Amino acid sequence: MKSSLSVGLAQINLIVGDIDGNVRQVVEAANRARDEFGVDMLVFPELTITGYPPEDLLLRNDFIGHAEQALNGLCNELDGIACVIGHPMRVNDELYNAASVIANGTIETTYRKRALPNYGVFDEKRYFDPGEQAVVFDFNGWCLGITICEDIWERLPVEETAAAGAELILNLNASPFHLNKSTERESIVVGSVAHAVGVPIVYTNLVGGQDELVFDGASFVVDGNGHIVHRAPAFIEDLSRVVFNRDSNGVVSIGAATVVSPINEEQSAYSALVTGVRDYVDKNGFSGVVIGLSGGIDSALTLAVACDALGADRVLAVTMPSRYTRDISVKDALDQCRRLGVECREINIEPIFESFLAQLSPVFEGLPVDATEENIQARCRGTLLMAISNKSGKIVLTTGNKSEMAVGYATLYGDMAGGFAAIKDVPKTWVYRLARYRNTIANVIPGRVLERPPSAELALDQLDEDSLPPYDVLDPIIEAFVELDQSAEEIIAMGYDEADVRRVLKMISRNEYKRRQAPPGVRISRRAFGRDRRYPLTSRFFQ
Repeated sequence: MKSSLSVGLAQINLIVGDIDGNVRQVVEAANRARDEFGVDMLVFPELTITGYPPEDLLLRNDFIGHAEQALNGLCNELDGIACVIGHPMRVNDELYNAASVIANGTIETTYRKRALPNYGVFDEKRYFDPGEQAVVFDFNGWCLGITICEDIWERLPVEETAAAGAELILNLNASPFHLNKSTERESIVVGSVAHAVGVPIVYTNLVGGQDELVFDGASFVVDGNGHIVHRAPAFIEDLSRVVFNRDSNGVVSIGAATVVSPINEEQSAYSALVTGVRDYVDKNGFSGVVIGLSGGIDSALTLAVACDALGADRVLAVTMPSRYTRDISVKDALDQCRRLGVECREINIEPIFESFLAQLSPVFEGLPVDATEENIQARCRGTLLMAISNKSGKIVLTTGNKSEMAVGYATLYGDMAGGFAAIKDVPKTWVYRLARYRNTIANVIPGRVLERPPSAELALDQLDEDSLPPYDVLDPIIEAFVELDQSAEEIIAMGYDEADVRRVLKMISRNEYKRRQAPPGVRISRRAFGRDRRYPLTSRFFQ
């Protein structure tokens, strides 16, 4: 019986469906943990073998079969170290979200996740059956327990695992990021320790981008007194070790470990955007990105994120001025490209715009100029960017923010045309916050871009606030309605003008059809437009 146990946390970036590649990562991490850190047992994230979330791949027999073969194959590749691996587990007609302990060339025990989340971005009950019992096992004389992600949030699985005799609980996670999520997780786990009568918990989390989700890592360990004694860095892969010691009275203590300081809201939100863009582009095999650069704040922030994610050499900026584009907009766009070292091309859309108007003039005869002509300009630009994307292999990053997407202040097949929407879950007020944050690292966004009133520049002397409430009014209304599910009456009671509130809610409802056709983008809020907010296209509830 060993009086000490060295446990490793493998915070790695997996790719959904790349089963063989994920297995290679497991073997590499295990060998390194054994050789460099002397780890006895290495804990990996939830569904390590398949990546998370595999979604409807889990409905395929060939996918599950490949995952089963990969898990069994790992038994022959892991030597001199035990590993706790997340994987799907098929038993007759049932499928479980499981974690297995591989040691000494065999699968020694398997735990089946009991608490299946079915809210927000999660729909695990679509795929998995729930496990029914706690699992504890002996390893080198230590009694260890396993839980998976949501088990911690519901607590009962943790309490029952402790009651079954676990001295230490290993928790595998694929917990996606939203603002302040890391603090929320740690609070939940500290509470779980208290309910588990002082049993320490090792919390290993996934890191990296997967479609709209970003996983921030920030794995940690809580001791039996409810103190954070180890915290891994956020948004980067990390391999770390924590040593547990047991004295002659059976009291478990934890040796020296590293506690990385948590990062602030702006840094975490910006890191999530960078991670999401980098992994979407790289995991899908694009050579880089192309961005329509207007000289405004949204495209400026998007360009900075893209450069930090991929490097300036993989980013192409395109300015596309029209008759309504101010000279200072072009100058500011070029200035930002110079500061970041980005190649910039200019294509004047005026001849294209005029050609559209000429061809449509018989149809438009006698009708007043309105938003139609504005949208034509946006669609000219969208067509050009998509053509460059096709020719270059670079994906178009759209530059619309959450405020615009909420109220439909965007053009289908125009500025919404693209493959990935970097800031689609970033409210306009946060766009400014993140731009200012980025300038504290290096001054890459010109001051004038931060100071000028926002404008789409699709009409003479146009400003956003000509047709929208001020963003410091608009954004809280959107947050209250979209993220907090508050009614018009509740929002009005908060002090907002009734006419503004009802107009904004109607705009949000009316533009659901646009958002369904928008590209995916990075999720940083508790509820983004996308997989965790599903409203009908046709509805009169908010009319």
